[in-house]
Amino acid sequence: MSSTSETRPPSPPSGPSILDRLSDDVDWAAEAASKSAPWYGPRAGKGGVASFFSDLAASIEIGAFTPHSFAAGDDDVHLIVDWTIRSVKTGREASMTMHHYWRLDDGKVTYFRGSEDTELTAGVFAD
Repeated sequence: MSSTSETRPPSPPSGPSILDRLSDDVDWAAEAASKSAPWYGPRAGKGGVASFFSDLAASIEIGAFTPHSFAAGDDDVHLIVDWTIRSVKTGREASMTMHHYWRLDDGKVTYFRGSEDTELTAGVFAD
């Protein structure tokens, strides 16, 4: 994905910058019927979101994270993101388009759902 002569794209925002923007009881999930990726499944509260980002960081390298299409209403936002990931364990890589849905209340995220190509992601992690 990268060599010493290439510049690695920045990772998406995480840590305190995201956690400060969440309600205490945020409902967060990467929607997937599969358990093939460590970050899949529901998370509750800021601690759950922190574990989501920890699972991402421990399992993949993000080669690209490019938001390119937004739609917003009074209290919700839809975002289309192209991203490229590589499994730390297998070294396999995949590129796909994701959909993020954010619901806000008083400027804080109360609900998040992320959707991606789960079959493609599963292939990255398959033994």
